[in-house]
Amino acid sequence: MKQSPLKNILMLLLAAMIWGSAFVAQSKGMDYVGPFTFQAARSYLGGGVLLIFLLLRRGKAQNTAPDQNRTLAVGSLCTGAALFAAAMFQQAGLQYTTVGKAGFLTALYVIIVPFLALLLYHRGLPAQIWFCAGLSVAGMYLLCLSGPVGFTKGDWLMLASALGFGVQILVIDHFSPRVDPVKLACGEFLVCAVLSTGPALALEHPTIPLLGAAWQSIAYAGVLSSGVAYTLQMVAQRDCDPTVCSLVMCLESVFSALFGWVLLGQSLNGREVMGCLLMFAAIALSQIPLPALGAVPGEERS
Repeated sequence: MKQSPLKNILMLLLAAMIWGSAFVAQSKGMDYVGPFTFQAARSYLGGGVLLIFLLLRRGKAQNTAPDQNRTLAVGSLCTGAALFAAAMFQQAGLQYTTVGKAGFLTALYVIIVPFLALLLYHRGLPAQIWFCAGLSVAGMYLLCLSGPVGFTKGDWLMLASALGFGVQILVIDHFSPRVDPVKLACGEFLVCAVLSTGPALALEHPTIPLLGAAWQSIAYAGVLSSGVAYTLQMVAQRDCDPTVCSLVMCLESVFSALFGWVLLGQSLNGREVMGCLLMFAAIALSQIPLPALGAVPGEERS
């Protein structure tokens, strides 16, 4: 396993903290604007922050070949579309569930990704993933199910969001080694912003006063969560073992529940806490390298 520098771990920890706290900003922003409007605004801000960064470093950047530019364009369209779908399910789900639940359910992408890789690429699935899947289902039952009612509308939307983020991760894994990852992230946010703008204008009719009322939430989610945190992740992962990165980034779930408790008063009862612990255990265990049954030797992570 590649040794992970402490500074990279700290950058990932800061990114996870920003992402976790952003659930609070997203939830509060929905008091004033709809999900499409919020997503469009934060994506324009996130893409703008990265665009400024790219312009500032332009003098140090190397010329890119036309083939790479075409790959960047296609990658931006694919990742932006995947992010748009995943983020919209997440933003809509926040209207019907708590910040803590949203964070833990969204984090199930680390369980979903290996299953998608198996279906799409026929990669061997480690036996530990089957165990983790069962453990996460048990955790979701304790966390989300109350009596005979079953999953709420918000819970189902969050699961759809987790699936969307799983697809996004696989798309990024395909394109990021071929292009500048910061440029790819910038293109991803701008494509997502454009895709969100049409539905926002047609369905939600945003106004300047409402956007002004939500500006703090939009600024936090756009500048910090989208622009800064994703850049921290990209820089940190250059010299950090991917397994360690995944484990640290999973703390996003813990931070989302913590900030939801501290800032919004959304406490969890004993049953829900146990569900969170089981889900976090499943997420963490899924990223620990153990001997796999049927896995291809030397296979990279999804």
